[in-house]
Amino acid sequence: MTKTGAAINAVQQTVFESPSWVLKLTICLIGMFAFLQVYSIQAILPVLMMDLSASEVQAGMVVGATVMAIAIMSPFLGMLSDAVGRKSFIVGALLFLAIPTALIAQSPTIGWMGMWRFMQGLSVPGITVVTIAYIGEEFEGRALTELMSFYVSGSVLGGFMGRFLLGHLHELIGWRYGYYVMAAMTLIGALWVVKMLPSSRHFEANPNVRSAIQTLGEHLTNRYVVTACLLGACVLFSLVGCFTFINLHLAKVPYELSTGALANIFAVYLIGVVITPLSTKLLRRFGSARTIRVAVCVSMIGVLLTLVTPLWGIVIGLAVMSSGVFITQSATISYIAVNVKTGRSLASGLYYMSYYAGGTLGAWLCGLVYARGQWSLTVWLLLFVQILALLVASFGMIKTKSRAA
Repeated sequence: MTKTGAAINAVQQTVFESPSWVLKLTICLIGMFAFLQVYSIQAILPVLMMDLSASEVQAGMVVGATVMAIAIMSPFLGMLSDAVGRKSFIVGALLFLAIPTALIAQSPTIGWMGMWRFMQGLSVPGITVVTIAYIGEEFEGRALTELMSFYVSGSVLGGFMGRFLLGHLHELIGWRYGYYVMAAMTLIGALWVVKMLPSSRHFEANPNVRSAIQTLGEHLTNRYVVTACLLGACVLFSLVGCFTFINLHLAKVPYELSTGALANIFAVYLIGVVITPLSTKLLRRFGSARTIRVAVCVSMIGVLLTLVTPLWGIVIGLAVMSSGVFITQSATISYIAVNVKTGRSLASGLYYMSYYAGGTLGAWLCGLVYARGQWSLTVWLLLFVQILALLVASFGMIKTKSRAA
C-alpha cells in the first residue's frame, strides 16, 4: 500500500471518532483555498485604480463583487448540497473557482474585472457552506469545535496568503501573471481534496424541494440562525471595510507603501491562525455568547488604534481588530453547527448569505464614506456596526455554554 493510501485509510478509520492530523490539515486547506481569491485584490487596489482608471467606490465594488456573489449563492448551493452530497460539491467548486481566477488576468477594464470577480464568488459557497455542513454531520462535541476552528484558521490563512502572494507577485511578474499563479494553486488544492477528504458517512440526501422550502421557513424563525446571521453581517462588514480602505490610507502620504509593503501588512492575519484554534477553549469555558461579546469589544479597540499616526500603531490596531473578528466568526459558526440539527447546509447557507451581504454593504458604504471623509470617518462607521454586533450578542443570543462545550 502506498503512503498516500495508508494516510487515506487512517483518516477514514478515525474520521468519525477523533480527527487525525491529515483530516485537520485537509479541512484547514479547504478553508485556505476557499478564501485565497476572495480578498487577494485588496493588496493591489492602489495599482488597479491607476491601471484601470477606477475611483475609490469602483475599487470597493470590485472587492464587493465576489462577496455579493457569495451572498446570493450561499442558500441555493446549501439546498442543492442537501440534495446531492458534500465531497463532490467541494471538489467541483474548487475546480470551477480556478477558471474566473485565470480570466481576471485578461481584464481590460474595471468592469470586466468585476464580472470575473463575481464569477469567483459563485463557486465559493460550494466550498464554505458545504464544508461546514460536512463537519457538522460527521462530528460532534469537542471534535466538531476543533475541526471548525481548523477550518476558520484555514480561511484566515487563505485571506492572508491571497493578499500577501498577489502583492509580492505583482512586484515580481505583475498582477496579471500573478492571477495565473493563483489559479494554478487552486487546481492543486482541488486535487488534494480529491485524495484526502473522506466521503460522507452520515449524509442523508433531501432532494424534496417542498421540504427544503419548509426547512427554510423554519430557519428564518429560528433564533439561533437569525442571531448568527446578524452577527455574521456585522463581522464581515467590519473586516471588508477595514482591510479594503486601510490600503488606500497607507498608500498615501505620509506612508506611501508599495504593493509589497501593503501585502506585508496582512501578516497580522497570521495571528488569527494561532488565536482561532485557542478560541475553542474560550467557547468550552464561557460559551458562544460571552466569548463573542468579549471578542467584539477587542475588535472595537483595534479599530480605534488604527487612528494613530505611527505605522507600527496602525499595524497593532489591525492585529487586535482582526483577532477579535476571527474569534467572533469561529464562535458564531460553531453556534450554528452545535444548535441546528436539520438542514445544516441551508442554515450555513443563510449564515453565509448574511455574512457576505454584510461584506458587500461594507465595501460599498465604506467606499462612499472614505471618499467623503477618508480613513477617520470610515473608522467611526466601522465602530457603529460593531456596536450593533455587540447588541445582537448581548440580547439576541441564547446562552448555550453546556451545549457548546
